[in-house]
Amino acid sequence: MKLKIKDQIPDIEIFHLIDGEPQTSKIRDILGNGKVILFGLPGAFTSTCSKLHLPGYVANADKIKAKGIDNIFCLSVNDPFVMNAWGEANNAAGKITMLSDPYLLFTKAIGAEVDRNSKGMGIRSNRYAMVVENLEVINIQVEKETKQCDLSSADSILEIILN
Repeated sequence: MKLKIKDQIPDIEIFHLIDGEPQTSKIRDILGNGKVILFGLPGAFTSTCSKLHLPGYVANADKIKAKGIDNIFCLSVNDPFVMNAWGEANNAAGKITMLSDPYLLFTKAIGAEVDRNSKGMGIRSNRYAMVVENLEVINIQVEKETKQCDLSSADSILEIILN
């Protein structure tokens, strides 16, 4: 991962759904000022992402926000319709904002791309979570393997923001 603590979030366009239609926006505009969590993962509806990563943030969203986090964002390389459907399937509405990086522009800009061609998935994002304040990375946790969800889990991020 190229992105480090004290780095600014790059000004890259990503996709999200607005009123059911895909829209592009600069990720810096979406994250905005304040303190936010941005977590990235290999793909919607994949095993670890669906069993642990997103559900952990959904379950802990209120606790995380009670600790001074303004918003929580989930980003994957899937298209915005898939990200929206996955968010709906996991009851993320009002808790997690689902973002899409289908062309890997943000993922590559931060150095998070991983080759999953041998698994039939193409190039994906590594699994990570970061605490961002006023667009500056103040903490970042990156898993060594995409099948792991320890460092980047909601529980791990809760521990970090408590300290």
